[in-house]
Amino acid sequence: MAKSKKVTVYFCQSCGHESSKWMGQCPGCREWNTLVEETVEKKSVGKVKVVTVEKDELRPTRISEINMHSRERMKTGFQELDRVLGGGIVPGSLVLVGGDPGIGKSTLLLQVCRNLADISEILYISGEESLQQIKMRAQRIGEFSERLQLFCDTSLERIEQVVERVKPQAVVIDSIQTMYSEEVGSAPGSVSQVRETTARLLQLAKGMEVTIFIVGHVTKEGVVAGPRVLEHMVDTVLYFEGDRHASYRILRGVKNRFGSTNEIGVFEMREEGLMEVENPSEFMLNGKPQGASGSIVACSMEGTRPILLEIQALVCHSNFGIPRRTAAGTDLNRVNLLMAVLEKRGGLSLSACDAYVNIAGGIRMSEPAIDLGIVMALASSFRDKAIDEKMICFGEVGLSGEVRAVNMAQQRVSEAKKLGFTTCILPKVSMPGLTDTSGIKMIGVENIREAIGCIG
Repeated sequence: MAKSKKVTVYFCQSCGHESSKWMGQCPGCREWNTLVEETVEKKSVGKVKVVTVEKDELRPTRISEINMHSRERMKTGFQELDRVLGGGIVPGSLVLVGGDPGIGKSTLLLQVCRNLADISEILYISGEESLQQIKMRAQRIGEFSERLQLFCDTSLERIEQVVERVKPQAVVIDSIQTMYSEEVGSAPGSVSQVRETTARLLQLAKGMEVTIFIVGHVTKEGVVAGPRVLEHMVDTVLYFEGDRHASYRILRGVKNRFGSTNEIGVFEMREEGLMEVENPSEFMLNGKPQGASGSIVACSMEGTRPILLEIQALVCHSNFGIPRRTAAGTDLNRVNLLMAVLEKRGGLSLSACDAYVNIAGGIRMSEPAIDLGIVMALASSFRDKAIDEKMICFGEVGLSGEVRAVNMAQQRVSEAKKLGFTTCILPKVSMPGLTDTSGIKMIGVENIREAIGCIG
C-alpha cells in the first residue's frame, strides 16, 4: 500500500524546475529569484507494477498510412480568429488564450462556442463563474443552441469524467489557474498544479481528438501566470491585447504549431459582444487630423495583411540639459537611432529637442518598414510643415541614411489605393517589383534627404 507524506519543495516559475531547497538562481533556466515554495504530497510505492506490451504494438506507423480526413479544420465563425489559428481549429489541439483581466477572453470563447454549437456538441467548463452568471453573459451575446452544455467545477478528475461522457467536439476551460488535481497536494494555481492539469488536458485532447481551449491569466509583466513550460506544452498560444477602456482588441498568435505566428486579428468590443474589424486600416485611421504637421500614414505588414497606421511626432526645443524622448507603440531605441540618422545624414539639428512619437490607435508595431514614416513625421514636426493627407510611405532606414527595400511592396501599394491615397513614397529599389501602379503616384527615394524633400 502506498504511503504519503507532505514535503516542502521549490518550483521555478519560469521553467518548472523542482528543487529540494531554495536557491537564488534556478539551476534549470539560470533565472534569478524565480523559485517559490510549495507543499506537495509525496507517495512512496512499495511495489512497482510492470506493464508488458506486445511486440506488435511497438511497430511504428509509415507516414503514407496516416489518414488525414479526420484532421480537417473547423471554422470558428470568426474570420479574424481563423486567420490567427492558421485557417481554423485543428481537432485534438490544445490552445492557450492569455490576456489581462477584463480584456474579453471569456466573451470571445463564449461567442466561439455559440458558433460551433450550431454544428456539434460543445462543452464550456468554468471554475470562476456560476451557471447563472454565464447565462447572464450569454443573454447579452444572443441566442445559443441546445448543443452548448455548461459545467461548473474545478476538479480535474470530475472534468475528465464529464468530457468522456459528453464526447464534445470542443471544450473551453476557464481558467487553468482555478483547476486542481487531487493527486497533487499543492493549492490551485501553483506551479505544480498548473503543470499537472495542463499535461492531463493535453493527453485528453490527443486521446479523444477533442479541441480544448484553456484560459490563462497574465502577470504584471504581461506573460501567462504559472511556469513557462505551460507555453511549451500547448499547441497554440494566443494573446488578447488592448486597453480595457478602449473599444478595440488585438488577438496575436505567439506560438502556433499549425500556422504562422505573424498574423493578428482585430476586434471591437460592443454591448452585444466582440465584433470583427474587417478593415483594420480604415479603423486605425479614424480621426486623423487634417493640415497638422508631424503626422503621416505608413504601411506595415502583419503576416499577409497590410495595415495602414498613422504615425505622429512632436518635436520642440527642450528647456532642460537632457532632452526628453518618448515613444508609444514602437521601440524607443529605434526612435533614438532614427533621430541620430536624421541629424547626421538629414541635416536636422535635433540634439537639443524633445521628441515624442506615437502610433495612433493604440496598436504596437516593430516592423522596420515604418522607419521612413517615423523619419518623415519627425522632420515634418521639426519644420512645422504639414504632409499631404493623401500621401503614404514605407521603407527601412539604414545608418547611412539610405532607404532600403521591404517585402510585399505591391500588397502595400494596393491597400493604399483601396483607401484612396494618391501618392506613395517607397524605396527606389522596390519600384521594379511593382506590377500595378495605376491611379497612384509613385515616388522612389534612395535616402532620407530625398524623402524629406517631399514634405511641404
